[in-house]
Amino acid sequence: MTTVAAAPDVESLSWVESLCGTGPGREDAVRRLHELLLRAARTEIGRRTGAGARTRELDDLAVQAADDALVAILGGLHSYRGASRFTTWAYKFALLEAAALVRKRSWHGRELPLEADGWARLSDERTGCPAGHAETTELIDAVCDEIGTLTPDQRSVLIALTLNDVPIDVLAERRGTTRGALYKTLHDGRGKLRARLAEAGLQGRLLA
Repeated sequence: MTTVAAAPDVESLSWVESLCGTGPGREDAVRRLHELLLRAARTEIGRRTGAGARTRELDDLAVQAADDALVAILGGLHSYRGASRFTTWAYKFALLEAAALVRKRSWHGRELPLEADGWARLSDERTGCPAGHAETTELIDAVCDEIGTLTPDQRSVLIALTLNDVPIDVLAERRGTTRGALYKTLHDGRGKLRARLAEAGLQGRLLA
């Protein structure tokens, strides 16, 4: 049965029309949207940091998150389909940007883990498998073997993001590249690894 998407409600249509327009009407809509995004960002940052009161640093993060979310929304208005209220859809942008900034803040002044740290974690997973989990042990053994066949760039990015839990924004900044470039490298590395595991009759669940 074909599911018909619900039409946007009147308020949501008004938001989109105003933001797609020109003149004072659009300027007012942009201002109100930024205020909404700022409130969402402040709430999310407070929740993630456990801060009981606003500080200058955290408020600056909220403003940055709201600014980035606003740019993303204005550039992606065409993708709004009305499946939810416009404000609910817009809120998600602020929450994602705020979460990314908090993760990035937690790495301020910290050294990135070494690639060897990721290898050690993978080895620990292997040696820590109970005797009855032979399938899991076999899979980890295969990953340890095949991950070395990736290019140095693919291997280092995959290990940093999936084994060492480095936020992609932090890795992009430290390496002087973009999130998009890292996503492409990660995608290619995972694809090659899954293909090698499939050839061996195994599934690449570990790094899915």
